[in-house]
Amino acid sequence: MRRRYLALKVVSEQRVNERTVMDALWNALLKLFGEYGASQANVSLVEYDQQRNYAVVRCSHTALETVRASITSVTEINGKPASIHVMGVSGTLKALRKKMLM
Repeated sequence: MRRRYLALKVVSEQRVNERTVMDALWNALLKLFGEYGASQANVSLVEYDQQRNYAVVRCSHTALETVRASITSVTEINGKPASIHVMGVSGTLKALRKKMLM
């Protein structure tokens, strides 16, 4: 299966952990595309840095636009205003990390 890796920046007035970020992302996927769309996306968290609010998420390459749309629709995490921004997308983790350093 071909995959895409997305570097995400979480902007929130409170500290959020990896569980709450993924819950917000899954809820947005379910709200916009339903259970079938969410299952086709095959989204999983690869890594999360709570200090910098930086996450790397993996998804199916065919569902990249679906996942990006869901990410932009996140407006709150744990009932507090928040947003998630896509910083970069790549086909491999190595290339994504190289892009993010530049």
